[in-house]
Amino acid sequence: MEIQYVIINFLILVTVLVLVGRKTVKRIFGGRYEKIIEDLDKAEEIEKMPMPETEEPSAEAFAVDCSEEIAKAEGLVAEKVASIEAFREREKSEIHRAMIEAARKELFSVMKEHVVNLFSYEKYLNEVKALDRQIIDRILGMITLTPGDMAYLKHHDVLYVTLTSAYPLPKDIVESVDKATTELLDTVNGKTSLWVLEDKELIGGLRLRIGDTVYDGTIAEELYQFGKTLSREPIMHDDTVGHLIQEFTERAESFKPQIHKYQLGRVMTVSDGICWMDGLADIMYGEVVEFECGERGMVLDIQQNRIGCVIFGEFEHIESGSRVRRVGRIASVPVGECLLGRVVDALGNPIDAMGYLPYKETRPIENKAPGILDRAPVNSPLHTGIKAIDALVPIGKGQRELIIGDRQTGKTAVIIDTIINQKDKDTICIYVAIGQKDTLVAEIKEKLASNGAMDYTTIIAVPASASAALQYIAPFSGTAMAEYFMYEGKDVLIIYDDLSKHAVAYRELSLLLHRPSGREAYPGDIFYLHSRLLERAAHLSDELGGGSITALPIIETQAGDISAYIPTNVISITDGQIFLDAELFNEGQRPAVNVGLSVSRVGGAAQTPSMKKVSSSLRTRLAQYRELAEFMQFGSDIDDETKKTLASGRLLTEALRQPRYAPVEDNMQTILIFAVSEGYADGISPEDMERFEKDLYKYFREEKAELALKIKTAKKFDDELKASLKKALSEFAERL
Repeated sequence: MEIQYVIINFLILVTVLVLVGRKTVKRIFGGRYEKIIEDLDKAEEIEKMPMPETEEPSAEAFAVDCSEEIAKAEGLVAEKVASIEAFREREKSEIHRAMIEAARKELFSVMKEHVVNLFSYEKYLNEVKALDRQIIDRILGMITLTPGDMAYLKHHDVLYVTLTSAYPLPKDIVESVDKATTELLDTVNGKTSLWVLEDKELIGGLRLRIGDTVYDGTIAEELYQFGKTLSREPIMHDDTVGHLIQEFTERAESFKPQIHKYQLGRVMTVSDGICWMDGLADIMYGEVVEFECGERGMVLDIQQNRIGCVIFGEFEHIESGSRVRRVGRIASVPVGECLLGRVVDALGNPIDAMGYLPYKETRPIENKAPGILDRAPVNSPLHTGIKAIDALVPIGKGQRELIIGDRQTGKTAVIIDTIINQKDKDTICIYVAIGQKDTLVAEIKEKLASNGAMDYTTIIAVPASASAALQYIAPFSGTAMAEYFMYEGKDVLIIYDDLSKHAVAYRELSLLLHRPSGREAYPGDIFYLHSRLLERAAHLSDELGGGSITALPIIETQAGDISAYIPTNVISITDGQIFLDAELFNEGQRPAVNVGLSVSRVGGAAQTPSMKKVSSSLRTRLAQYRELAEFMQFGSDIDDETKKTLASGRLLTEALRQPRYAPVEDNMQTILIFAVSEGYADGISPEDMERFEKDLYKYFREEKAELALKIKTAKKFDDELKASLKKALSEFAERL
């Protein structure tokens, strides 16, 4: 296990080991070590603790004579049970994480307390003072003027330099610092003002600050670095703790003072999850900063005299005037195979009570979208298993297809069925839940797990109770996780549920950052926000591995108004939309796909040849049926041809009905649509269409499996294949 910059001043510990031997070290850590082990054992028990069985309330308590009321009662019961399970799992996860975090803090406290105590002895303090000349020489060899320093000098004559130590410094060290910094500033006709300070919190070593840039060679900084390393270690059992302490002692002989370079700023004001800072003149947009209390944030606004930052954690812990440190990287999240089957937050931290996430790589949440020459055409279908979508608005791998509709019209149901249908298709799924209820996310996870879909799925859950900052970065975090798999040559399906709440979160942050609002109070760059997110979905060229990201963003409309600001923005970005109509939903048409307003700009390129041929006239026939059905509401005298058209359209509509969690294979969809379109179901009443469909699937799976496979793999739906299908359907129709 590699521990960077492990605990301070190993040279002192060598002296301890020589004087008193390793038994003394064991005695020093003994009592606290046992407490750490005890806490870890409790955490392990929490992790392995079985979920208590929940006694499901009986639906009979709510039932009335009406079947509709019974169904409603069952829904209430299921929601209540899901709420209980979500609460228990979240509680279990929080207890487990608290235990592990307490063990980490206790271990770090043991190390820090022991080192601080050592420096109460003059002998050990002198050992560290002897290193001051070596430390300052290394610092002076590193100092440079940053672009921020140059900009500061354009408006001010003097650049402040601060030399800090835990004890009084020799005069020659102070003079060497003064000389070196003066010569540095002379190159740009600037002046320095040197301040020499003492701070016992540094324990030992030296810290030099030039403008906003800090060159830190103190023991306190080594402790800070050790604490950061410790926070990334999977401290899950006593063997890990023992190994860390062993590493701590064995690496003593190889210790060399390290110089850490970073920049510091100052908190000006903080409120409502937004922090304004000064300093940090070289910081970049999207970069992560860390506050003294340990909370982190991300820069979202850079002005001439101040910097705006959104806070990921609890902003109540941050005080005006406190220091803020530049971390030196933009916001990143863990990526890799270890995320499959897990539920994480927007920062990639596990929240599913399944323990530590053993990731090896991270990716920045913001990344440049693939260029035109890096992309390949979208020509491979991504089957949803939903007949109305695969036949009418097909989705291809690498496409961006919007799912849009009012609340409670089945948008989430469509994407759950789509994820379930990816089983055994080598497609990785990432579901980003933005502003959803915990109970809904728990229910989705349970349904995916029961269908074996969690093995290839990652859920990023950012509930409505989370901060606007976390809701803002959630879809970018999910895309970064998806990009890892895409550049590994794999196919990924990512769902953003939903971007309406994401836009609201960004509007909240932007207004708090005092950005000017535009149409419907959204900031002017909301279009660019979603476009740079969805442009990262692509089908890569073969030279780059041929991987793909297929994006299914969800937008919630109000009263079916797709002409509102956010819906029109996302419609113009995506390659088509699936519009779920509330009126159709209330009529019982599930899924409630509105044929007239739904479109796929990829079209037949994302269909198999058989499905493309069979469904070519389906949209026109359904549109004609809907128009005639509406017109016939005003009259009853119709001719035989119109009656035939209405009957055929009614059967097609019934054939496209589909229950939840029951995806259908693409070849079976093709056979069903062909059978209904060609009149093989004309003698079937709409009420019997479900039975007809099940019998048809059973017949082709058991008796015509070879033909069904041929329909699935055929490069062309030619006359020979069509004749074979007609013959099989005629034989099936004779049995009815």
